[in-house]
Amino acid sequence: MKRENSIPINGQMIAIAALGCLLMSGPGIAADHNDPNAINSIFSDIPTSPADLYDMFGFPGDDKANGEKVVVALTFASIPKAGVFDTDLLYRIQFDPDPRASLSMADKGTLTAVLDYAKAVGKKYVNFKPSEVRVTFNRNNQAKLDFIGFPNGDFSQVIDTNKVIDIKSVDGAVVKAFVGGRDDAFFNDLPGFFRSINYMPQYYQVPHANKKLRDVPIPKTLIELEGNTLFNFDKNTPGWGFTVKKDLPKSPLEWKGNKFLKDENGNFRFVYSGKDAQAGRNVNAIVLEIPLKTLTKTPETDRIVRTWGESWVLKASAKAKAIPDQKETSFFARVKGEKPSPLPIAGFNDRLSDYKKVDVDGVPFLDAALNLREDDKQLANNVKLSELYVRRFAHLGWGFGPSISALGLGTCFDHSNSPVSVYKTYKLPVEAFARAKKCFFQRINMPDNAWNLKGLDIKPPRTFEIFVPNVAAIDMDTTGTWPFGRRFEDQVATRFLSLFLDMEKGCGGKPCNLETLGSQALWDGAPIFPKTPPNPLKNDKEFLKEFPYLAEPW
Repeated sequence: MKRENSIPINGQMIAIAALGCLLMSGPGIAADHNDPNAINSIFSDIPTSPADLYDMFGFPGDDKANGEKVVVALTFASIPKAGVFDTDLLYRIQFDPDPRASLSMADKGTLTAVLDYAKAVGKKYVNFKPSEVRVTFNRNNQAKLDFIGFPNGDFSQVIDTNKVIDIKSVDGAVVKAFVGGRDDAFFNDLPGFFRSINYMPQYYQVPHANKKLRDVPIPKTLIELEGNTLFNFDKNTPGWGFTVKKDLPKSPLEWKGNKFLKDENGNFRFVYSGKDAQAGRNVNAIVLEIPLKTLTKTPETDRIVRTWGESWVLKASAKAKAIPDQKETSFFARVKGEKPSPLPIAGFNDRLSDYKKVDVDGVPFLDAALNLREDDKQLANNVKLSELYVRRFAHLGWGFGPSISALGLGTCFDHSNSPVSVYKTYKLPVEAFARAKKCFFQRINMPDNAWNLKGLDIKPPRTFEIFVPNVAAIDMDTTGTWPFGRRFEDQVATRFLSLFLDMEKGCGGKPCNLETLGSQALWDGAPIFPKTPPNPLKNDKEFLKEFPYLAEPW
C-alpha cells in the first residue's frame, strides 16, 4: 500500500510514497505492509505502481439465500486513478476449496514439529491446482473476467467497471462482480508500525538500491527508546513519517541507549499514534461474491476455501524492471503449453506467458513482518520459508517482548527479563526457536465465541499455522473473522501484535485474546502516552451492508 505526493522538503518538491493503500491528491504519505521491494514506493526513487497489491479479504457471505457464498476482495494501488485501470496489468484471484484437514503441529513443542508441519503442508499444497479468476482491462476501461478451472467449466465476461454486475456461471449460478474505485478499506497507523521496526524508508529519503538503509540495527519496539533521535517523535516536525520525509542522517545508524524513554510524569512514549494513515484515500478493487457450489462439487465437505491474489505485469511494458522476466513461473502456463507472444499486447490478454508475476497477497502483514518484502518471497506456497519465519519471529520478539513486559502484560516470548528491547538476529533457527516456541505453539484466544456460528469443534490455530501457507483460509462454518478468513472490519494489525502476548495468563494472570491490545480500557490504565490502541478501531467510512461492501471512493 502506498501512494505518491509532492511534498516540500528542505525547500524542494520531491515525489514520495509509502506503505498505505493508494494514490490520492491530498497531502500526506502512507505506508505499506505487503509489498515486494521492486515496486515499493516507500523508497524515494520508486513510483507508485498498479501492481502493488494492498489487501486480500475473504469471508463467508452473510446472505445465505440460494446457498452459501464466498466473498473476496483484492485491493491495489489506484493507478492511474480510482476507478481507472492499467491495461498492462493482469490480476489473479485463486481459490482452493478443501475439507477441514487435520494438518496441525503436534504438541511436542519442538522445532522439528514446526518444520514437520511445514513439510506436511508442502506435500499437500506443493502443486496448487486452484480455480482462478483472471482480470484484464482494455483502453475503454472495461474489465474482462476469465473464470478458469472451475469444476463445472470455464466461462468469461466483459463488464463495465465501477458497476455491480451479475455474471452467470456454467452451472447457472450468479456471481456478483465489482471492479472499480473504492474507499481504502485498510484502517491503520502504518507509520507507527514502521516506527516500531525503525524502518528507514518510511522516515527518510532512502533509494531502493541502498539495502543497508532499510532494516537498520536498532531494536524493534513498541515504546520509544531513550536517545533514539533517528526515530523518536519530533515535536518540531509532527508530520514526520506521515507527510514529511527527512534527508538521510549524517549520524551513525545506531542506538547506544539502555532503557525505554519516559516523560516527566513517568509515562512511556508510544511509537503508535492510533491515527488512520489511510483516511480519505482510495484504492482500486476487485470484489467477487461466488456461490460455494460454483467453486466445488462437494460444498458439504469442502469447508475451507483458501484464496490469494496476485498481480502480473506485461513483460513488454518495461514496468517492474527490477524483477527479471525469467523469474515468472506458472502452473497454468506450463499445462497449456503457452509460449510468449512475439509482441505481447496490452488489453484483454490473459496469456500468463506474456506476463511476469510481481506481488502476492494472502496473510496480512506476512511480507512486512516476516518476508522483509523481498521480491523472491512473493509466494502462496511458502513452506520453504519456514526456517526464515522462525528466525525473523524471534528477531521481532526481542523488540516487542520487552515492550509488552514493560507495560505490565505477559509475553509468550522468552527475552530473559530484559528491561529494554534488544536488537538480535539469528543464523540458525534452532537458537531462535528456543526463545519463540511458546508463541508458536500457543493457540490464539478469540475474544468470545461469536465467530463459531454453528458451535462446532473448531480450534483456533496456533501462531505458526497462520503463516504457512500464505493464503486467506476462509472457514465456511465461521463468520470469517481473522484468522478464519478476513472481514473488512477486522483490525488485523493490532491482532498481529497480540500474537506476542501470553495467551494463557498474560493479562493479569488471566488469558489474553486477539482483541486485548484494541481495548481502550487497557491503554487508559497503562503508563504510556498517547493513551490509544495502536491502530484505529474503525474505518474512515462505514462499510456498506450490501455488495460490494466497500464504501464509495472519495
